[in-house]
Amino acid sequence: MSLSASPLRIKVAGSGYTGYVLSSDFSFIVDAYCQPEVGRPVAQWRQQAVAPFRKHHDLDPQEYAHFARQPGSEVFVAWLGERQVGHCVISRNWNNLAYIDELAVDAPARRQGVAGALLQAAKQWAHERSLPGVMLEAQNDNLPACRLYERAGFVLGGLDTLRYRGLDPQAREIALFWYCLN
Repeated sequence: MSLSASPLRIKVAGSGYTGYVLSSDFSFIVDAYCQPEVGRPVAQWRQQAVAPFRKHHDLDPQEYAHFARQPGSEVFVAWLGERQVGHCVISRNWNNLAYIDELAVDAPARRQGVAGALLQAAKQWAHERSLPGVMLEAQNDNLPACRLYERAGFVLGGLDTLRYRGLDPQAREIALFWYCLN
């Protein structure tokens, strides 16, 4: 079933948010690790191919539920027709930028403009609060996300090669910090 025929809407999260998160597939296939370079387009980053594997982000809806109740934060949910298909958790960061704590789209709804619409909602949220821009973190194993952020006007502002070593001493992920400044 194609969801693209349904109208895309962005709303503030409601009471059905927990069920949507628990029933969605936010995993993706990793088939390469890229070597990011600040100031170079994503298309020019070198890639090291790996045996493909599925990466899961175990999302806990309760972890983000407090954002919906806190001043200075919001949870947006994307709807295609009557189905929740993506979300964006945003808050005011210590550096006065809006920070996207999480952006996720259910696998069957990808490549239909959902993530782009959520990024646009985040930019609008920051603008309405007179914040100078939006930032987020991604990893070097999610090249499609990096391409999306670049298309949406974000630039790579920095990276951290050690951020995930506490979780796994052999981690190959590099944290990538993306910024879209007004």
